[in-house]
Amino acid sequence: MEPPPNFEMVDVGIYRSGFPEPANFDFLDSLKLRSIVYLCPEKYPETNVGYLRSRGIRLFHLGTDGNKEPFMTIPKDLINNALSVLLDIRNHPVLIHCKRGKHRTGCLVGCFRKLQNWCLSSVFEEYQRFAGAKSRIADLKYIEMFDVTSIRQCLLGIIYQYHHTCGSQVRRLAYQERS
Repeated sequence: MEPPPNFEMVDVGIYRSGFPEPANFDFLDSLKLRSIVYLCPEKYPETNVGYLRSRGIRLFHLGTDGNKEPFMTIPKDLINNALSVLLDIRNHPVLIHCKRGKHRTGCLVGCFRKLQNWCLSSVFEEYQRFAGAKSRIADLKYIEMFDVTSIRQCLLGIIYQYHHTCGSQVRRLAYQERS
């Protein structure tokens, strides 16, 4: 079994990598994925779509170009949507990937780490470990400037709703679909 390039566990139930090829499908099977967050703007290849369908894996295609100087940045709403996918345990186990698992994936994971209250130097160290010599200052600035307040407010609302509607006997976070 061969993992995709740049594969690593981010947190319990959350993984990151570069683009998975058919040679990686057996490895992905071992993860028992429920979801994939795909961050490239290109259409997902039919071979991969067939693999996902055959396994019942949900695809969240949140395609974007990366952060490139001077004017291209990943839209904040896209990162917020991706973070919402990662925070919803119904999507776990989930794999985040872009083409090489460096820049777009690194930005999303960096924003996730900020949400986890990691210190910025540790967030940057993790980003640079995956990006290597191709580290982008624009990505590091994006992560540094990303405001997690709106996601935290959303989480507080979910926790408040959980506390008041589920009672103390329920031990896991409950999510409610909104119509």
